[in-house]
Amino acid sequence: MIMSAASSIINSSIFILTGFPGLDQYYPWFSIPFSSIYAMVFLGNCLVLHVIRTEPSLHQPMFYFLAMLALTDLCMGLSTVHTVLGVLWGLSQEIGLDACISQTYFVHGLSCTESGVLLAMAFDRFTAICDPLRYTSILTNSRVSHVMGAILMRSALSILPVIIRLKFFHYCRPHILSHSFCLHQDLLRLACSDIRFNSFYALALVICTLLLDAVLILISYVFILHTVLAIASREERLKSLQTCVSHICAVLVFYIPIIGLTMVHRFGKHLSPSVHVLMGNIYILFPPLMNPIIYSVKTQQIRSRMKKWFSLKMK
Repeated sequence: MIMSAASSIINSSIFILTGFPGLDQYYPWFSIPFSSIYAMVFLGNCLVLHVIRTEPSLHQPMFYFLAMLALTDLCMGLSTVHTVLGVLWGLSQEIGLDACISQTYFVHGLSCTESGVLLAMAFDRFTAICDPLRYTSILTNSRVSHVMGAILMRSALSILPVIIRLKFFHYCRPHILSHSFCLHQDLLRLACSDIRFNSFYALALVICTLLLDAVLILISYVFILHTVLAIASREERLKSLQTCVSHICAVLVFYIPIIGLTMVHRFGKHLSPSVHVLMGNIYILFPPLMNPIIYSVKTQQIRSRMKKWFSLKMK
C-alpha cells in the first residue's frame, strides 16, 4: 500500500514517513513506550531547567551549560514528537517537503548544538580542575553568554547551505523516507539532482563540528587525567574525577548512538529496515531521555535540590 501511495505522489512534494516496516499491526503497542519516553523527555528536561532556574546556588557556569543542554534536548523532542507519534498513532504518515526540510534543519542543528554544549562543559571541567584559582575569572557570566551565543550561531548558520539546497532538488525516486522523521542523508537518497556539494559539505561539517568537538573533549580529559593523577591524596583524586562522571556519561550517551546510526547507514545495507528505524529513534531519543537522569543521579546539587523539592510537594 505504501509503495502504491509513493508511486502516485512521486512527482509531488509529499513524502511518506516510515515506522517499523512489516510491523504495522503492532503500532498501537509501540506507541505506548514511545509516548512514555517522550513524556519523560519533556518532564525530565523541564524539571532540570526548573531546578536550575529556582536554585540560586546553581547559578554558575557548569549549570548554565547544563540548562542549555536540557533546553537543546527539550527542543529535539519537540521537533520530532509530532511525526514519530503521528506514525505510531496512525494519524498520518505524510509530510510535505517544506515541513520535512524544516525538521531536518532542527534535528541536525540541535545535534550540532548539543555537541558544542558538551565541548563547552568539557572546557568548564578542564578549567575547574586544571586551573581552579582562575576559574571564576576565566568563566565569567559574560564569557559564558558569548560561548553560548557562538554555539547557537555555529549550529544555526553552518548547516544552512545544504538545507537551502534541499528545497531546489528534484526528487524523482519514490518518496519513502527511512525513518519517522526527516534526515539530510535520507532526502539526498531520494534526489536525482547533483548532490555532490551537499554530500561533501555535510561530510566536512561533521568533521569540523562533531568529530572536532569529540577530539577536543578527549584532549581536555587527557589534561584533566594528567592533573588528577598528580594529586597526592587518593580522596582528592576521586573527588575531582567524580565531578566529571556526569559529563563523561552525557558524552557517551550522545556519541554512541551517532556512531551506531552512521555504521548502520554505511555498512548495514543488508540489515532489516526495522534496525535502521530503531537506530534512528535511539539517535534522537536516547540523549534527551538519559541526560536528565544522569545529571539528577550523578550531580549532588541537583539531586539534593530535587529531593528537597519533592519532599515539600509530598507534605
